Amino acid sequence: MNNSRFIDLLFLRTSNDVKIQLFRYTLVGAAAFAVDFLSLWALTDFLNVYYLVSAAASFVAGLATNYLLSVRWVFRNRAIGNKGLEFSAFAIIGIVGLALNELIIWGLTERLSFHYLISKIISTVVIFLFNFFSRKYLLFR
Repeated sequence: MNNSRFIDLLFLRTSNDVKIQLFRYTLVGAAAFAVDFLSLWALTDFLNVYYLVSAAASFVAGLATNYLLSVRWVFRNRAIGNKGLEFSAFAIIGIVGLALNELIIWGLTERLSFHYLISKIISTVVIFLFNFFSRKYLLFR
């Protein structure tokens, strides 16, 4: 396979291949993580917002970033035809992810004395896998 075909397949062409979707979702996740992580840091360290409040607000910003990029680039096939209902389901999965995020960050920070940003990185790995597989199989078959 030549390079242009490989790039086309990996980045440009619509694909239902789970490996390609997971690759793209990883890139989308990295962008959403950047929004989430930088928002958490800025809100907590510069605006002095309590870290769990910052974590929730930044998670929502990351969720919106993830949704917009996911529906445009990762998952083209929809299980739900209504976009409002689809986003609601996407958000419900995100809310479960947010609850897990808050619990993991709190536990690692308060109970194990990790720095809140280290706790966020650890939480992100767990939430990433939960979100991908939940969204892939419930919303974007």
